[in-house]
Amino acid sequence: MLVGYVSDENDVAIADVAVELTGTDGVPVSCRSSASGRIDADVAPGRYDVVLARDGYGPKRTTAVAGAEPVRFRLLGERTYGFVWPKEATSGSTAELRVSCPRPYRLSLWRYGSAREQVAPLGMGEHEPGATAIPLPDGDVAGSGVDWSPGEFPGQRVVAPERGGLYFVHVDDDRGGFHGLPWIVSPSAPAAPVAVLASDLTWTAYNSFGGRSNYLNPAGLPPAPAVSRRQDLAFYAHPERGEWEDEHYPPLSLRRPDPDQSIPFAEDVDGPTTTRPGAHLAAADWRLLAWLERQGYGYDLYAESRLDRGELPLDAYRVLVLGCHPEYWTYGMFRQVRDWVHAGGRLLHLGGNGLNCEVELLDDDRMVVHNGDTRRLGPGDGPDWSRFTHRREPEAALLGVGYDQRGLLTAAPYEVVEPSHWAFAGTGVTAGSRFGERSLNGRILGGASGHETDKLSPHSPSGTTLLARGLNADGGGAHLVHVPALGRGEVVSTGSIAYVMALLADDVVSTLTRNVLDRFLADR
Repeated sequence: MLVGYVSDENDVAIADVAVELTGTDGVPVSCRSSASGRIDADVAPGRYDVVLARDGYGPKRTTAVAGAEPVRFRLLGERTYGFVWPKEATSGSTAELRVSCPRPYRLSLWRYGSAREQVAPLGMGEHEPGATAIPLPDGDVAGSGVDWSPGEFPGQRVVAPERGGLYFVHVDDDRGGFHGLPWIVSPSAPAAPVAVLASDLTWTAYNSFGGRSNYLNPAGLPPAPAVSRRQDLAFYAHPERGEWEDEHYPPLSLRRPDPDQSIPFAEDVDGPTTTRPGAHLAAADWRLLAWLERQGYGYDLYAESRLDRGELPLDAYRVLVLGCHPEYWTYGMFRQVRDWVHAGGRLLHLGGNGLNCEVELLDDDRMVVHNGDTRRLGPGDGPDWSRFTHRREPEAALLGVGYDQRGLLTAAPYEVVEPSHWAFAGTGVTAGSRFGERSLNGRILGGASGHETDKLSPHSPSGTTLLARGLNADGGGAHLVHVPALGRGEVVSTGSIAYVMALLADDVVSTLTRNVLDRFLADR
């Protein structure tokens, strides 16, 4: 009888897992998983206690009903995982560290600002050897989340520092292993004139822990795990189909590890990113925050989810800064920022592929992405491709630019179009000058216009001025624009995910951004 399949945290099949099933008669039946992770056992239908073990993975006990739907058994690889919960907090509040590590480990709290600096040691894992590795739940972990509270033992807790910003809890094991857990700390009350949004909703959309993200298996786990991710995942095997061909998608949980956000300890903020996700996720946000602090700008950092809950008092701020990749927003967030700008707010969008898709927060720890069937949208290289435009209203009507797929995964410098504009004061550029040639983007080389790029659209507000354009081939370059009057407010958008990665490396990019911030801060 087929009892189920066994896979790891990435939903890849695990072969040769020792499986023991014990029914109500108390007689154990043993078998092993096949190359596809399939578990077949000579048992009658009914409920069984199940034990699974395999070298390289944490063993566990679970239960299963044989004769029903095949069970998706999950084993966790012997490596460190964890997260801080909640992943964002206000100063003075308390969060819990939820860590699974197969070896003894030490915890410490670090702030990632102008440099990486240690704030405090947080102690060690407080359990016996072997008890610090916590089993992975069965089923769709990406949707259900991971409840890694340590049972009857008190969890390791941490109080959010008074100084807000981007923090990481470092987990160092006794064999030299390292893993960083991101934590967004916001002020209990506004303390600076600038608010910065960290893209925790976008982070969640890209988080594939559990074998599913908004890109890998977005419509749900398949009936059986992958054997070869390259061959079996539609993202790789059938790229011509696109990622999204369903009307509705199951939730993604915020309450799970997000390994892509860990920044290797050897990576310096003044050096290039060293991981594939770093160029557009937390490591890129660190470069932005480091630049702000070195330039002397005070800022308050907030998670996007806090804005959705109405816990970001926009009226207390002169400027709102969006980072390199705020792709996934709720409609409530969009309305709040749109209304704030129309009432006189200043918005600086330093990214690309911004506000491209609507998400909905079901509760504190689950998010539904409203991709829809993208085959029904406009052409892939046109201004109507955006899922947000299709479902709600054009993001270009707020940002001045909208995403299209030209320029995807390329990079190039910008070319100046309007050198007399105040944004270029003190840069010495002329029409046709190039800037943004130097970048800390270690993934996509070539310049500050790239990775994904936004451009002027039929939906751009009247009066939107093109200041510079990226030199990416085939019209794929980013459009850096100024919207001088959006109601009583004002917007500058850079149109490029890669722009932030040039802030610490390119003098013109730095000066231009400083000119915009100085004007926005003075013009109230």
